Amino acid sequence: MDACHAIRRRRPMRVLIPRGGSWGDDVARRVTEAGFEPLILPLVQIEPAEDQQQLQAMFGHLADGRFDWLVVTSQSTVRVLPRVPASVSVAAVGNVTAAALRERGVPVAFIPTKQSAAGLVDEWPIREGRVLWPHALDAKPTIADGLRQHGMQLSEVVAYRTSPVFDSADQLVEAIETGAMPVIDADALRQQEEMQAAGQDGSEGVLTAVEPAETPIDAVLVTSGSVAKQVARLGLAPATRIIAIGEQTAEDCGRSGLQVAAIAKHPSAAGLVDALVAAA
Repeated sequence: MDACHAIRRRRPMRVLIPRGGSWGDDVARRVTEAGFEPLILPLVQIEPAEDQQQLQAMFGHLADGRFDWLVVTSQSTVRVLPRVPASVSVAAVGNVTAAALRERGVPVAFIPTKQSAAGLVDEWPIREGRVLWPHALDAKPTIADGLRQHGMQLSEVVAYRTSPVFDSADQLVEAIETGAMPVIDADALRQQEEMQAAGQDGSEGVLTAVEPAETPIDAVLVTSGSVAKQVARLGLAPATRIIAIGEQTAEDCGRSGLQVAAIAKHPSAAGLVDALVAAA
């Protein structure tokens, strides 16, 4: 065995974490504890819905009690929600979204066993009533079509948009190779400042945008269809392990030309890392 191969065998697997903030930090910690090398590099960013007038009008109807149910299918939706009246039952697509709702003081009445849009539709508990579904601009119609088929009076509105952090594939690849990051993640920066103020090094063991990335990517943790599209732009080697957070994301990966190596049994940070360990 030559020296180059020996070095490759000794270096830990590098795992791309395409989301920042507290979630990315949590995943990075778990990846490190599993014996791998995390690289946090957000690939998508959340932007406000273009039609704010329509969004606020729908939220006004929600506050007035005109809906029986509120369906929430992402943490990004939770961030823009107003106060939810006690008369409204809330459905969350999965445990992660439900946890974000509860942190906001919003009780959750329904979580499907199969934590996906299809699972929510298949297990929907009632067959009449008024539903509001605020969602991403590029959301698939699974929820809307399925609940209407169940007899629900569904209203939907765009709550936010996702856009790529990097304008071109070349810029994205350069960020992976050199650490040239055009956007600073505010949550991660704030946490790092807090840790440094306490005399700790907030970046120890985690590669970020300010550190060079000289070794290849061995695995990517994909958390959404929008992230899958950006990962596909990287042109990663066929041997790169793609780990999907759920069945729906795995399908999105396939549509983007990515071959999935493993799917998390539970759509959470712990579930993703468990799937990574199994695939590795």
